[in-house]
Amino acid sequence: MSDKSREITTDSGISIDPLYTQSAAPYDLPAPGTYPFTRGVHAGMYRNRRWTMRQYAGFSSAEDSNARYRLLLERGVSGLSVAFDLPTQLGLDSDDKRAFGEVGRVGVAVSTLDDMRILFDGIDQEAVTTSMTINAPASMLLLMYQIVAEERGADSKKLGGTIQNDILKEYAARGTYIYPPRPSMRLVTDTFAYCGENMPMWNTISVSGYHIREAGSSAAQEIAFTLSDGIAYMQAAIDCGLDADAVGSRISFFFASHSNLFEEAAKFRAARRMWARIMKERFGATNPKAMMLRFHTQTGGVTLTAQQPLNNVVRVAYQALSAVLGGTQSLHTNGYDEALAIPTEESATLALRTQQILAEETGVSETVDPLAGSFFVESLTDQLEAKAQEWIDAIDERGGAVQAIEHGFVQNAIAENAYRKEVARSSGNEIVIGVNRYADTSASEAPIHLHKIDQEMVARQMARTTAYKENQDREAVDSALQTVRNVAAGNDENLLPYMKQALLAGATLGQVANALRDVYGEHHAEG
Repeated sequence: MSDKSREITTDSGISIDPLYTQSAAPYDLPAPGTYPFTRGVHAGMYRNRRWTMRQYAGFSSAEDSNARYRLLLERGVSGLSVAFDLPTQLGLDSDDKRAFGEVGRVGVAVSTLDDMRILFDGIDQEAVTTSMTINAPASMLLLMYQIVAEERGADSKKLGGTIQNDILKEYAARGTYIYPPRPSMRLVTDTFAYCGENMPMWNTISVSGYHIREAGSSAAQEIAFTLSDGIAYMQAAIDCGLDADAVGSRISFFFASHSNLFEEAAKFRAARRMWARIMKERFGATNPKAMMLRFHTQTGGVTLTAQQPLNNVVRVAYQALSAVLGGTQSLHTNGYDEALAIPTEESATLALRTQQILAEETGVSETVDPLAGSFFVESLTDQLEAKAQEWIDAIDERGGAVQAIEHGFVQNAIAENAYRKEVARSSGNEIVIGVNRYADTSASEAPIHLHKIDQEMVARQMARTTAYKENQDREAVDSALQTVRNVAAGNDENLLPYMKQALLAGATLGQVANALRDVYGEHHAEG
């Protein structure tokens, strides 16, 4: 088959030509660090400052997680990323019967202030930026982090980091929600306002396309659904009387980087340009910082294979390259064994070394936006923007992201694309090395050492949570929790100061979350 008759399209449905030449009109490429930031949010980019190298980690116990964080910091990590276990993500204490079997399995269990104290023992919270992948109870975990830092003499106004705090993508793609969408949005905007007054250096939300992409969206859909969620958060903040420039300056984003190197790099450039225009034209932002789409990237977890897992080392390296060529501000590289288990110390170190080699040995950080002006990349950037805008328009026609999610529009679009991708893989039209091509089933693979859950540590965590509750001043805790309920039932006051008082009185994460459950109820997906 000749190149002329062979049609190639990306996952976003963009047709790839055999050759790209100069377009009829020259590309409009303002300098990096200037609106609309297509070429990067900073003029010097990595020549002036490397991207933050993060490694996402969380183990059964706060003790084990603390040990891994210290190890990563010793080996050159410049920012921490905390993975919480499923009960914590759902606002359940480790000793809750609904948490049985899930404590410490996919991240660290944090039920009490003692857990948070152990988690950051010996770590200077003012000196390191911390990203916490937490959504439904994000405000509570942020308060616990702040309390522990303040106990150790830190100034909250100097604490830097990010909470994901993106509840809309939980309804659309991931499922770790607690409350219905409307009260959940109140928690988000209350967090915006609280941090504006108390933690001004903290990124109050990381609007996440990562999980949307992992659930099966295309690159264009990832841009569109992420930015539509960002629009919803901005509008909610403005409706609460918050300033667009102030809120916009503390919003960050989180994207996946998958294996189509040029489309992924173009995706980041297109998203940056689109968000700048949205902030300026839709929300009237005047501060350039509020127009900058600053983002963290993680290599594609769903692209990793259990078969021939060492191939994942190569996948991760190329995906990291895409993120850097696209101008990411921070990056997490997955361990090659993550399709099988939580990364081991060895695989996590290799993932970090992948970033360090990329930064120090390849030359990609020596000039800003090295792909700029490429006929191919500029065309992809334009076409991804056009396709993403079509999806944003469709969401706007349905009343915005909240309504589109409530009516299943976004979920159905993701599911349809995921199904199409699975058919393509099953038929062999989309090649996955080691799975549907070059599987080499006759060859035996060397065994790989995998991380194992420490069941004794899990039992100790559950017992520690129970003991914490037994030592509570029940009168003080009950009074503080009732105040949280009363404030939640109204609409006039910010919830976070009252939740902070409950935690200081000795309440657990689950108890505070349950106080809000008493008022808001729980969300249950239809069907």
